Formats: sequence, structure tokens, C-alpha cells
Amino acid sequence: MAPARNASLADWLAYLELLHPKTIELGLERVQAVKQALKLNPDFPLITVGGTNGKGSTCAYLEAMLMAAGYRVGCYTSPHLLRYNERVRIAGHEVEDADLCAAFAAIEATRGDISLSYFEFGTLAALWLFARAGVAVAVLEVGLGGRLDAVNAFDPDCAIVTSVDIDHTDYLGTTRELIGYEKAGIFRAGRPAICGDLDAPHSLLQHAASIGAQLDCVGSVFHFVREATVWHFNGRLTHHDLPNPRMPGAYQFNNAACAVAALDALRPQLEVSDAAMHQGLRQAQVAGRFQVVPGPPELILDVAHNPHAAHALAANLQARPCQGKTLALWAMLSDKDIAGVAAAMAGVVDIWLVAGLAVPRGAATEQLTTALAGSVGEVRPCQNITEAWQLACEFARENDRICAFGSFYTVARVLQLHHDFPHG
Repeated sequence: MAPARNASLADWLAYLELLHPKTIELGLERVQAVKQALKLNPDFPLITVGGTNGKGSTCAYLEAMLMAAGYRVGCYTSPHLLRYNERVRIAGHEVEDADLCAAFAAIEATRGDISLSYFEFGTLAALWLFARAGVAVAVLEVGLGGRLDAVNAFDPDCAIVTSVDIDHTDYLGTTRELIGYEKAGIFRAGRPAICGDLDAPHSLLQHAASIGAQLDCVGSVFHFVREATVWHFNGRLTHHDLPNPRMPGAYQFNNAACAVAALDALRPQLEVSDAAMHQGLRQAQVAGRFQVVPGPPELILDVAHNPHAAHALAANLQARPCQGKTLALWAMLSDKDIAGVAAAMAGVVDIWLVAGLAVPRGAATEQLTTALAGSVGEVRPCQNITEAWQLACEFARENDRICAFGSFYTVARVLQLHHDFPHG
């Protein structure tokens, strides 16, 4: 039974979780039918962001630069870390519980007997809220894949694929070519498309060409060059002396360049000055993306959950020297490439604090410790993240650092624990 008129956001979210038999069901027919019933046809520009890694950061750069240019921006991302409200922002602010409840109620009253997944319901709710808030532009993060993701029920004015690597193989395929085709499904005929992967799969390039998308690829149509404290972008337009992104990590330059390329491609529909780009680059940040919490000991939080992201995390750790030891608090989902992530991080971890994840699809401690067989680091199995955090706080010395990574669930739980039981 649908929640009552005075239901809380928690009531609605609990209802949505039980509404559809599958947590993930790709396909656009159901969400498109409800979209049409809601008469949800945005009259503002949409920028859709897909990719294996880098989606959330790229959305943050777009949101910050567009806001700095004076636009009222709607931004839809997923998943959230601590509050569902994180997923839907209007003019830089998370939407209120009451607004989300109103959106969910409107969709529930309209959908009839059409079943929607949790993510599909949330996607429609975000666009419903953006339309009623009168946003000037919306930035939408793809949930999974692209071609059959609920976000793709809405036609973007520009679509970005940040990177293509192996992840979600049960849904997208086991090769970069198969995954690249799924990601390229967000491109549209005659409209700008941005690819931030230096080795773009042939399937992505071929699909863009076959539909007539205006594809700009990093390394061919647009380039960027880094210096010590600034970087330079050369593509449809040239931007010199851009400030380094606030978010650390070499890969953030690629994400930022994708955002700049997209905004350049959307001129004159959206005008963003160099000054606004500078301000946005200095301000954009996303929790859980090499998020550094000062110590001592230092705490680093990263949602890296596939080998591509884990290699980037390892490179970031190596580029940030530590006088002491690196303690990894590691928990993952069981359907991820656990062995690949372990191998990517093997050279930068001194002590592994391995935790089971008590969520659907969560990997057991034994599954993770098996992947570390033969590891040069010390391995400490823990029943859960709470125990691992307590051990980390006990073991870590002033010059050490704790790196919590492996999933959004891991980072969210450690953020909560750090708030309740600070280390140091």
C-alpha cells in the first residue's frame, strides 16, 4: 500500500525498495510510459554524464561552473552516502524531505499499474522537481551503463562518457567493447558528445558515427596540458591558466576537461565565461573521491570499487608521500572484481583491515582475505567495518594514514563512525 499523505521520506524510501521485484532492471519502456503520463518534457538543457569512473566528479564540475555563471542548476547523482537528499540538488542545495515526498506522491498517483524500480522512481522524481523549480539547466548522472538506464529516457543536449572500463559485467558485458557500446547509448544524433577515454572503444566511436553525434574525444578534438599550479585546455575553444581542480588526483584533470569540453560544445545555448570556469574548478568537490580528512593520523576516503578506480587511488596515494604506514580499511560488494582491486592496491598498503559488508551483495571477510593470499602486507580479518575502524584507530600512529575504500557503503559507514568515534 502506498504511503499516506503525511508519510515521511523514510516511509517513501522503504516503500520504493519493496515496490519492484528487482533492485536493478534495465530498460526504458516503463519509465518512458510514466514520463509521458506525467507530461514530463523538460524545456531546459540537459547534460547527461556516463562512464565507468569519474561521473560524480564531472557532474560536480559542471554544476559548479554553471552556478558560477549564474545559472539555476538542477543536479541529479547517485548513489548517496548518508542521505537520499544528496541525490537531488537545486541551486546547490539538497532538496527538502517534503519536496521529495511530493514528487514521489505525484509519480505514484500517475504510474497506474506500471512497476518502477527504486532508481527509476528517483530519476522521475528528480526531473519532476527540476521542472517545478524552474531550473535553467540540469546535470544528470547515469546510474548504470547508459543505453538502458532510466536517465536515458530524457534526451540530453550534450552527453559525456568519462571513461570505459570493466564493471557491472552482469548487466553490461565482459569486454570494453561491449561496455563501450552501452555507454555510447546516451549519445544523440546531431548533438554534442564528449568522450574522456584516451583509448575509446571502437564500439563507442562507431555508434557515435552511425547516429551522427558530434563526438569530441580527448586526445584528438580536445587536449589539456598540466603545469605545476595551472593547466591549459585546447579544443573547440582555448582556455589558458585554468586553476588546478580542488579535488586531488591526476584523473581529476580529465574529468574537469570533459566538463569544459561539454560547456564549450553547448555555446551559445549556455554561456560560461573563463572566470566562471575558474571559480567552479576551485569550488567543486564530492565526498568520497580521494577525500582527505586531516589527522593525525590522516584519513583518506575513496569509493573506488573496480580495478580502474583502484589503480587511480593507488597512484594518488603514491603521489602523496606518507612518513608512516598505510592502513587500508577495505570492504566491497561480492559481484565486483575483488582480486583486481586487491592487485591494484597491493603495492601501497602495509596493513589490510578487511571487513565483511552486511548489505545485499556484500562480500564476506573470507572472500576478501582469499584475494589477499600472498600479499606482502599484514592482513587483519574483521567481522565488520565497525571492528575494522576500531582496529585502525588502535593501530594507527601519528605519521600513519588510514585509507577506507572499496564501495559507497564502506565510505558512508566510515564517515558515520568517524563522526561518532573520531580517530587520533
